[in-house]
Amino acid sequence: MKRKFLKYSTGIGMLLVGSLLLLSACGNSKTASSNETNENGIKIMTTFYPMYDFASQVVGDEGTVELLIPSGTDAHDFEPSAKDIARISDADVFVYNSKEFETWSEDILNNVDQKKVAVIEASQKIDLMEGSEEDHDHDHEEDAAHEGHDHSHELDPHVWLDPVLAQKEVEEIRDGLVKKYPDKKTVFEKNAAAYIEKLKALDGEYKTAFANAENKTFITQHAAFGYLAKQYGLTQESVSGISPDQEPSPSRLAELKTFIDEHQVKVIYFEATASSKVAETLANETGVELSVLQTLESLTEDEQKDGKDYLSVMQENLAALKKSIR
Repeated sequence: MKRKFLKYSTGIGMLLVGSLLLLSACGNSKTASSNETNENGIKIMTTFYPMYDFASQVVGDEGTVELLIPSGTDAHDFEPSAKDIARISDADVFVYNSKEFETWSEDILNNVDQKKVAVIEASQKIDLMEGSEEDHDHDHEEDAAHEGHDHSHELDPHVWLDPVLAQKEVEEIRDGLVKKYPDKKTVFEKNAAAYIEKLKALDGEYKTAFANAENKTFITQHAAFGYLAKQYGLTQESVSGISPDQEPSPSRLAELKTFIDEHQVKVIYFEATASSKVAETLANETGVELSVLQTLESLTEDEQKDGKDYLSVMQENLAALKKSIR
């Protein structure tokens, strides 16, 4: 499938390239061979939480996995610093979701030594869906006037929220690691297979929960759950578009108020890591309940310390969705 990409800011791109070249010149000039690892095993740099969790499950005890985007940060708004670029260049493997989600990745990766750093795009073999119509309510021309990358999306990057597509991402990470470290193929395949079985069980829970539901529509703060909805025959209605910072138009809000009244909607879902102002306003005006539906774009350090991970949060999402889909 031909992917569409938005234009990047030339000034920012030049700054990132310059920073990378400077850091490369000042750093260690030793280049690892395709099978060479750091002293503490394979060093994997991942962008945001699902990539971190998936890579951790596959690599197991064979290496260490780091998170580029800090915990609790809105991944949509992240811009890599010169230090972040150096961290990517210093890794053995770099794992990201897609050029459509990590909109800055193309500028960076064009200037990373990919003979040293194995680059894995986890959604490489997944056809991305078009963005929702609500995206066009936002004034992209106004955004383009701002410095930095345009964080809006023409394609929907939220594939990890579908347990079936999550399996494909795990397989892509597995295959990328096997390609660079063929001597560790057995362990990577064993680790991936064990985790994929858990993802299949999660898929089974979602299928069972929604198989006989009469109401299959749910309302979210932003359109992050399109793949999940498609997988299980549900309908997602969103307040705003693919990017959480996009403001809905007055006409869109009016449509949703009418929809909530006509379909007797009981719940509007919002995300704990993004502003919920619009969702709160809509809930207050219509008298419906607010509930959390996590996009998993970021887990706080406290959540991770409490043992939360991809599987447990997706099970929490399932419990939350049952309030609407029944």
